[in-house]
Amino acid sequence: MAHVVVMGAGIGGLNAAYDMREQLSSGDSVTVISEYPYFQFTPSNPWLAVNWRSREDISFDMAPYLEKKGIKLIAKAAKRVHPEKNQVELIDGSIVDYDYLIISTGPKLAFDEVEGAGPEHHTNSICTVNHAEKASHAWTEFVKDPGHIVVGAVQGASCYGPAYEFAMIMDTDLRRRKIRSKVPMTFVTAEPYIGHLGLGGVGDSKGMMESTLRDKHIKWICNAKVSKVEAGKMFVTELNDDGSVKKEHELSFKYSMMLPAFKGVDAVFGIEGLTNPRGFILIDQFQRNPKYHNIYSIGVCVAIPPVEATPVPTGTPKTGYMIESMVTATVHNIRLAIAGKEPDQKATWNAVCLADFGDNGAAFVAIPQIPPRNVSWFKKGKWVHLAKVGFEKYFIRKMKKGNTEPVYEKYVLKLMGVTRLH
Repeated sequence: MAHVVVMGAGIGGLNAAYDMREQLSSGDSVTVISEYPYFQFTPSNPWLAVNWRSREDISFDMAPYLEKKGIKLIAKAAKRVHPEKNQVELIDGSIVDYDYLIISTGPKLAFDEVEGAGPEHHTNSICTVNHAEKASHAWTEFVKDPGHIVVGAVQGASCYGPAYEFAMIMDTDLRRRKIRSKVPMTFVTAEPYIGHLGLGGVGDSKGMMESTLRDKHIKWICNAKVSKVEAGKMFVTELNDDGSVKKEHELSFKYSMMLPAFKGVDAVFGIEGLTNPRGFILIDQFQRNPKYHNIYSIGVCVAIPPVEATPVPTGTPKTGYMIESMVTATVHNIRLAIAGKEPDQKATWNAVCLADFGDNGAAFVAIPQIPPRNVSWFKKGKWVHLAKVGFEKYFIRKMKKGNTEPVYEKYVLKLMGVTRLH
């Protein structure tokens, strides 16, 4: 009898738990360890931050749904993984033994790497439902007395899509309130150019996103390194392509949201052979850690090198389709391992993304995610906004039902007119 522990219960972790339970025999068991007792649909956080959604709309308590599937939930934070002992130590000192471990924790948000950044200091965040809810309260006060907005992603960030989304969603909300004319907006990003996305661009993402920002009257600063943030003021160093200083900026603001760089969570950080220097999980082509063969990893916590060297450090994003593919490969390979066989399934690292812009949006496909590519496709239109609204409802319903169907292939790719990316 095998005990599979899934550490983390986001989009990747919860899917892995459901899929793993379905693939195992009745004598095997699955346990989910999560810091929080609820699932949160992270892609909807930008809507929550401007009060287009409530917390209840995009999150739900997991226990009753996991229990129906015969999956145990431990709603406690993991303190430390002990791979030599096949154990996870929890924050209260208790121990969970495992035969196989799937690490899907997501990242630690490295706000501390920029002085004054983060929701505990001077900038808002949409990285978690708690952060987005706090940002929504700040937004409620902001629209009463609007002013300059600074939005974007700091050096080392690897997830740029939500920053663009939130800028456009704020723009739409302000226009609906008829106060957009009172709000100058500046997009500050570590990307070497608008539309880079940590991917070296996708199709004509540079031209399309620059055009969109111009249409929305949003100024931008690229190759930007945020030195520090004070109350109502951000200090930004803009670099040339050769890394030399181009300009120093002092940006005053009434409201700011800056995405942070990511690191590995404390429970795994610094474990030799398990993580890289940033704390991300090292994996082979089968999602398996090279040193500890009974540990697999999926999602944002996986170590992936940057697509290219840039004047200001940028990371590589992990999109939903890629995570879904990682889950499928991981579950299949653990099932093989339990049967005494070698792994043979590899994830298809392709990027598929729907980015909402409030009343329209942009979608892109990059096959493979890291260039050179076979397909590089980027389109805009109102259909993307409508598709993402529908996808939110579809995905949350799927998570409650414990449905293990490949949602990106069934829903997103169908909308794009694509059948499969393999």
